Amino acid sequence: MTHANLWSIGASLVACSWLASCGGNTSTQPGATDTPTSGTIRIGVDETFAPILKSQVDTFQKLYTSAHIQAAYQPELDVMRAFMADSIRLAVVSRDLSAEEKATLQRLKLEPYSVRIGVDGVAIIMHPSNRDTLLTTAQLKGIFTGQLTQWSQISPGNKLGAITAVFDNNNSSTARYVQDSVNNGAALAKGVFASKSNPALIDYVATHPTAIGVIGINWISDRDDPKVPKFLKRIRVAGISPKSAGSAPADYVQPYQAYLAQKLYPLRRNLYVISREARTGLGTGFATFVAGNKGQLIMLKSGLMPAKGQVRMMDVKPAL
Repeated sequence: MTHANLWSIGASLVACSWLASCGGNTSTQPGATDTPTSGTIRIGVDETFAPILKSQVDTFQKLYTSAHIQAAYQPELDVMRAFMADSIRLAVVSRDLSAEEKATLQRLKLEPYSVRIGVDGVAIIMHPSNRDTLLTTAQLKGIFTGQLTQWSQISPGNKLGAITAVFDNNNSSTARYVQDSVNNGAALAKGVFASKSNPALIDYVATHPTAIGVIGINWISDRDDPKVPKFLKRIRVAGISPKSAGSAPADYVQPYQAYLAQKLYPLRRNLYVISREARTGLGTGFATFVAGNKGQLIMLKSGLMPAKGQVRMMDVKPAL
């Protein structure tokens, strides 16, 4: 694909609106040598999305062999600190800029721009021996605020004992999401702890029957990734109901792509690319690719819901 083809795709999706938000500034900044398809750039990626973004980066670099994207996969808080400190030009995270962050950048005469590139789900995972794999959002709030501390409080017949809740990292986007969206702003319980990485989180849940873990579905959704079937053999994914009481079995849904598309899975969140690049550099080129046709197809294949595109859903009935 040529440089011109890249922009013919991007113009209809994001590039034009981004450049408009930057005041149309396409001039090269002093010392800058990169273009939309060549050069070197450092970006920050929420490590929750490492599998899908590694696929995006690898594909982009195969198409544009003169482009070199150095991606740092870190907790969301660390990514945004680097972004605000101008250590990276591009951030891939599960939230948009706050009003305070926008104001800070505008005081620096920068007009940041962002685009939604997909819909992700936060999965609740458990040990295979735990029979309570259907939970309501009210029960999750009870667990993560410390109001529910024993599995017997979830189900009287559950003899596993004390609940152990675990996240990937204290500064992760999943921890922030649970605190903001599940706990309605209430602090996480003191007994909640971090396992330092997503693979370590899966390993902990797989070896501790009392554990309940929180992970981005990207780590368990791409069945073509050889690691995913191995992960899924070791843990169980809970079905979640948004109803506080009286939920029927059909109310509990797992974070499948179709349920994200239909907005039936309650623990959904958006995925954004945010840029502070005030010209058409490599950051704009990569962001345009991710938001374009090829990038959105990669998103679809991974099990996430692309921001632009359709998921085919079929009602399969058993043969008589």
